[in-house]
Amino acid sequence: MKLKTFLTQACAAALLGALAHAALADQLDDIKKAGKIRVAIAMGTPLYSYADANLQPVGSDVETAKLLAQDLGVKLDIVSVTNAARIPTLQSNRADIVVADLAISPEREKVIDFSMPYAVISIIVGGPKSMVIKGYDDLNGKRIGLTRATVNDTLTTQHAKGAQIVRYEDDATLITSMVTGQIDIFSSTPSNLGEMQKRAPDKNLELKFAQTEFNLGIALNKNQPALKDWINNWVKTNLKNGKLNAIYKKYHGRDLPESVIKGAA
Repeated sequence: MKLKTFLTQACAAALLGALAHAALADQLDDIKKAGKIRVAIAMGTPLYSYADANLQPVGSDVETAKLLAQDLGVKLDIVSVTNAARIPTLQSNRADIVVADLAISPEREKVIDFSMPYAVISIIVGGPKSMVIKGYDDLNGKRIGLTRATVNDTLTTQHAKGAQIVRYEDDATLITSMVTGQIDIFSSTPSNLGEMQKRAPDKNLELKFAQTEFNLGIALNKNQPALKDWINNWVKTNLKNGKLNAIYKKYHGRDLPESVIKGAA
């Protein structure tokens, strides 16, 4: 009886050990063996990731993903997602990493890991010149559009409690709603404001106030130390050699902040 109990316990321990090993499988090794890396990118985000005139994916995040895959020596497989689906797509193993203007935040770090910052995103409130909006209090009683499950959503929900928030599934829908007059005020990025101004110059849209600026990280699942180390070293190398700054400046018209560049030191 004792021997049987011991063997049962030993088998259970072995099974648990095997499951733990499986959970901590080396994803970097799997990517290299597969010869491709699946990168979730939120398409439809001006300057970061969007389709050009030939319907080809372009933008700073797209070029970042291409450079990463090239340096890793594998094929890039773009997994197109909405902003709200960025983390779920990673957690469900439909993508290996996320390069999709995903801001590093304590809430997100509870469920996923991030690389060191590779870029930044500014969060603003915009609207027509005719409206006086200098801060969150001026949003009371007004309808403001934003993209669901973004830092814009979190910030505006927290600070503009008197506003009526209209949530959209992606930036493209938010932009369309703004230029077609479904909403008059939005919380988004300077790049999206630029797209709105280009598509609806008659609306005289402008930046009303800056909400904040966030560091962007490449997201990956937790318990992947080899993959995280490789990505961090890659980010550091390409910040030092200027390639990531060149990509960002090409699309956003400005250099990365000194705080991000110094992170590579």
